[in-house]
Amino acid sequence: MKKFLAMLLAVVMVLSMAACSKQPAKDPNKGSDDPNKTETITNPDQINDEMTSEDGKYEIAFITDVGQLKDKSFNQGTYDGVKLYAANNKLSYKYYQPANKDQATDDDRYEAMKAAVENGAKVVVCAGFMQEGALRMAAKEFPNVSFVFVDGYPITEEADVDGSPVLKNVAGIAFKEEQCGYLAGYAVVKEGFTKLGFTGGGGGTNPACCRYGYGFVQGADAAAKELGVKVDMNYSWQYGASFSASPELQTMVSGWYEAGTEVVFACGGSMFASVAAAAGAADGKVVGVDVDQSTESDTVITSAMKGLADSVQWALGKFYSNEFASIGGVGTSLGANENAVGLPTATWSLTKWTVDEYNTMLKDIVDGKITIDSDYNNLKSTDNVTLNII
Repeated sequence: MKKFLAMLLAVVMVLSMAACSKQPAKDPNKGSDDPNKTETITNPDQINDEMTSEDGKYEIAFITDVGQLKDKSFNQGTYDGVKLYAANNKLSYKYYQPANKDQATDDDRYEAMKAAVENGAKVVVCAGFMQEGALRMAAKEFPNVSFVFVDGYPITEEADVDGSPVLKNVAGIAFKEEQCGYLAGYAVVKEGFTKLGFTGGGGGTNPACCRYGYGFVQGADAAAKELGVKVDMNYSWQYGASFSASPELQTMVSGWYEAGTEVVFACGGSMFASVAAAAGAADGKVVGVDVDQSTESDTVITSAMKGLADSVQWALGKFYSNEFASIGGVGTSLGANENAVGLPTATWSLTKWTVDEYNTMLKDIVDGKITIDSDYNNLKSTDNVTLNII
């Protein structure tokens, strides 16, 4: 897969390093004899999740979404961006998990944001659309702090009030998940699978998960039409409200596999563990989500990915280059045109659809030759895909 946002990040890293007056950037043109020269870290696993700052202050904060920090998906992918940017720019960082975990309220999330600011945060990265209410409170109370709302959008000072001003210290970053969902659906049907499943997090209220699922259906439909086959797809939001693994979810998906389902798109953080366990027991396959999940289970056939880590680094670069005003108060939507969504080519395991064919399709999406509907309210069975809503 092409590196997400590669050109943007190349610029961001230069600008952001130059802007950090307390930690001047190392001159990349100096020779190897420069004792201050350090290599850029590209693997977030090489960076500790927790660090201790010299002054007890942590200027980059991360507020988790529901589920675990180390979910091998949305939370972890987003925090990877925080760690990479902070480590490569010698900045302090800290993560905060709202109280009450999967049952966290707006007040719980707000208290986490408040704690981050009290601990010295200059910029706070918040993961997940459920942060909106808490973000509104925090952004108004701390106008000199910048907030990055991942899977988010512009937030007004007052909810549901026409004409309410937009909060300029909140930058919303969203993704065109329908595009990578489409690619995943197309891929698995081209691979020969026609008995599919989708299980999503958020109970059907999470826009990102809804776009993933709707794109998956559209991609499966396109491939089925080309091949002249019919696809059956179980489609469910059950047992996913908290984005967590559960015996109930595993039992449901196990039943799908036992009844003939071949591939399930596991779209919801730690829900992946339950789906992968069910697949492993039934010799089934899984489509991962958000990041390349092939290293987590050999049941993964591909993953519908979005550039979480790179987009966070891009936004933090805007902050540290004094350009946050260009993204604050507006929504940034990233998709194929920005190399921000796609499938992982480095771990490609598909045998009937090649990387070259994938790249051609990706270019067709960029060029507008393939259009993918993002309005998931249009979800329904098609001529080639029968949806079994569960």
